[in-house]
Amino acid sequence: QVQLQESGGGSVRSGGSLRLSCAVSGYTYSRYCMAWFRQAPGKKREGVAAIDAFGSTSYADSVKGRFTISQDNAQNTHYLQMNSLKPEDTAMYFCAAADGDLGAGIACGKYLYWGQGTQVTVSS
Repeated sequence: QVQLQESGGGSVRSGGSLRLSCAVSGYTYSRYCMAWFRQAPGKKREGVAAIDAFGSTSYADSVKGRFTISQDNAQNTHYLQMNSLKPEDTAMYFCAAADGDLGAGIACGKYLYWGQGTQVTVSS
């Protein structure tokens, strides 16, 4: 019953901003790790940003300082704020969720739950 729904993608000029949203349902938001991935044609899917069940965040080097992941537990939604967008940020963006706080030193499980993706296109 876990469902993830992305929104907020679109086309923007270089230097512009977008905020992606991921609405989640079917589970307790605060007990899951959340992440954003992206995939451009011909390239492997890569992790962009993640936030664990305790609020700790991590970012790919390519987006650090420009992107921010956050969450709103009351709305069961997490966000990816993207600033200073570059053409190389163009990709299909996916939100994903993993079971969190597994114990035994494991903060996050595998990302088993995925949204359908939202396209981000940045023109020069």
